[in-house]
Amino acid sequence: MNCESVTKLIPLYYYGELSPEEEDRLEQHLDACAACGREAESQRVVAAALDRRVMQPSASLLAECRHDLMQAVYRDEASALHAAPPTPWGHFRNGFAALFPPLSRWRVPLGAAALVALGFASARLTMPGAGSPPTTASIAPENIISSVRSVRPVSSGAVQIVLDETRRRVVSGQLNDSNIQRLMLAAAHDENNPGVRVESVDILKSHSDSSEIRGLLLNRVVQDPNPGVRLKALDGLKPFSGDPDVRKVLAQVLLQDENPGVRIQAVDALTSHADDNIVGVLQNVVQREDNSYVRRRCAKALKDMNASVGTF
Repeated sequence: MNCESVTKLIPLYYYGELSPEEEDRLEQHLDACAACGREAESQRVVAAALDRRVMQPSASLLAECRHDLMQAVYRDEASALHAAPPTPWGHFRNGFAALFPPLSRWRVPLGAAALVALGFASARLTMPGAGSPPTTASIAPENIISSVRSVRPVSSGAVQIVLDETRRRVVSGQLNDSNIQRLMLAAAHDENNPGVRVESVDILKSHSDSSEIRGLLLNRVVQDPNPGVRLKALDGLKPFSGDPDVRKVLAQVLLQDENPGVRIQAVDALTSHADDNIVGVLQNVVQREDNSYVRRRCAKALKDMNASVGTF
């Protein structure tokens, strides 16, 4: 292999897309060529950074979109209740549509997507003005998002309106404030919003010298279903990769995490400190790991510790 072909194959190598023969030839070239070795490390860093990149809408945007979607659904339901009986042309149109089931099966998802788009656009592009009918958003205070759940007449000609309301509140403070820290720890466990978890763990990871925050990071790196959150937690644990409890969790992540980017970060943190107690873990990974970089990194760590690559 020459340097040009190796450079093209490095991204495929990191994601396990090369044949065993190609992997062997590429690894031999990387061991012998310092320039290609630097290029491989550079591409690995870029790949790891891309794995960390998670884009999630903010909680306030999600709340507003849900509110707008609910309003659109209610309007659609109300229109259906008061719709006129089908005309002969309507019967013909419905019968014609039934001849094409592949098209009709997309009606519900496309309609839902249109409602989401309509709700998002209306929340961003329209404002109540002079002569326009009032909305629940214009009636409620600015920090409350409201949507109508039901409307029914009651005695004396009055009307009873049931509203679903979400109250928004802004809280600011330093992380050493117990209330702020409590809210941040709760946000890092928010099951419904991975974006909030990513942002919270990203902020908390710089305060991992606190035992409570370090415990949170250890929990998130194992339990969180979002790989972006797990990568942020790993970043916060790297300064403590020599701690026995942290190393135990890193070994668990290396053996069990399904995301190759997370496993790569775990093996880098774990092998940054020589420890004979992880020889068995590294040997196990070399035998079962399907990611070429992780296998090669573990094999190198075993070689540095004068340990055999295989298990006996």
